[in-house]
Amino acid sequence: MNLKGKKVTVVGLGISGLSAAKLLFRSGAKVSVTDNGNSPDLSKTKELLNGMGIEVEIGAHTEGFIKDRELVIVSPGVDKNALPILWAKKNGIPIIGEIELASYFCKAPIAAITGSNGKTTVTTMTGEILKAGGKNTYVCGNIGLPFCDVAMDARADDVIVLEVSSFQLAGTVNFKPNAAIILNVTGNHLDKHDSMKDYLETKFRIFKNQGKGDWTILNYDDPVLRGVGATFMTPVGAGRINPTPTKGLTSDVMYFSRFKKVKGAFIDGDGIFLNINGTGVRICSKSEICLKGEHNIENILASALAGSYFNIAPEVIRKVVTGFKGLPHRFEYVDSKDGVTFINDSKSTSVGAALRALEAIESPVLLIAGGRDKGSDFTLIKDLVREKVKKVVLLGEASSKIRKSLDGATNFKEANSMAEAVQYAYDSAVKGDCILLSPMCASFDMFRNFEERGEEFKKSVRRICDRPE
Repeated sequence: MNLKGKKVTVVGLGISGLSAAKLLFRSGAKVSVTDNGNSPDLSKTKELLNGMGIEVEIGAHTEGFIKDRELVIVSPGVDKNALPILWAKKNGIPIIGEIELASYFCKAPIAAITGSNGKTTVTTMTGEILKAGGKNTYVCGNIGLPFCDVAMDARADDVIVLEVSSFQLAGTVNFKPNAAIILNVTGNHLDKHDSMKDYLETKFRIFKNQGKGDWTILNYDDPVLRGVGATFMTPVGAGRINPTPTKGLTSDVMYFSRFKKVKGAFIDGDGIFLNINGTGVRICSKSEICLKGEHNIENILASALAGSYFNIAPEVIRKVVTGFKGLPHRFEYVDSKDGVTFINDSKSTSVGAALRALEAIESPVLLIAGGRDKGSDFTLIKDLVREKVKKVVLLGEASSKIRKSLDGATNFKEANSMAEAVQYAYDSAVKGDCILLSPMCASFDMFRNFEERGEEFKKSVRRICDRPE
């Protein structure tokens, strides 16, 4: 898209908004930015953009920044009923997100990853597979580095590995990744979406523009995603796979599964296999994997498939997935004392993520949970809590809702700080127990982000274990 000389406004001056503004400036657009926040950081960013000749307003939105524009770019998370959005709609101005904008300038093929849980792990692992296979790879999107920062610089023989959230997908129109991966879909961010149907439809935008030659990679074990695909495969003796077509997508659908021999990637016994052309190719055994938990086996299967789309050799995939040790705050082993293990899963901001963490632990659990509710249904985890959790230590705004939802399944204790929560859990633990931070909630009631929450958990663990900072 040629935006030279076009008047464009960016709504929201966070990391993505700043990146979008810079890209628009490089493209020759006449850029303005509006943000109703007012902080020292925003003031510094405003000064930076003003120095580039970009008009910026902070502290409030005014309609003058919108009504005569030819395009509006919305940062992820900006409420759909925010004044700039309503003004743009009133004036018939097209509205897109930062991901859509970046895609207009990107010549490189894209592997895009979304899902309720596991996005960052799969994005990172896929990037490592591609780099090990000799591809010049940009890992960006919701993972931290904005897509707009790299879109104009990526060459046609590079690869973009892009983590995309539902908020980012909501701003897409013509976005078309070459490989679109959906890991799972559970109720998440329902405080920001009108319904589960709206949430799913937003997630499914990742593949709606794909066509022949593109891959849509789906989790066969997720009943919602199993029904989305255009083609799935069933085993037909001697390890071969036979196609069973159904109506659906026009892209090439690949599945990954822990339970079925599908076209794509699957588990057979202790082996991890790829099947792209009808014959299974063994990648490695599950026992060779460093990552713990069946949910991480799914993440490995998805990453291996994404690597296969770009023709990365199986032996390269094997080397990466067997050596990958995970990311901070994602089912991260922290320490142990007197036979009690501490696991930091602060990134677990949904019920589905906590469920997967609990499934991965065989020992009795003392669960630290709570934070800012995202409209979650905590009763979905009640049976597993009854089976595995000795006590839930509650922390933050959602404490009363979680307690009410899980009433009768276990015992509860309320804490006023992370240090207090960790101490309560440790005081109740015995040898062989696991203390798990898996909050099921956003962190913003008490912390800046999930990283700060996870670091506070680790500091508290270190104090109990008499470890230096």
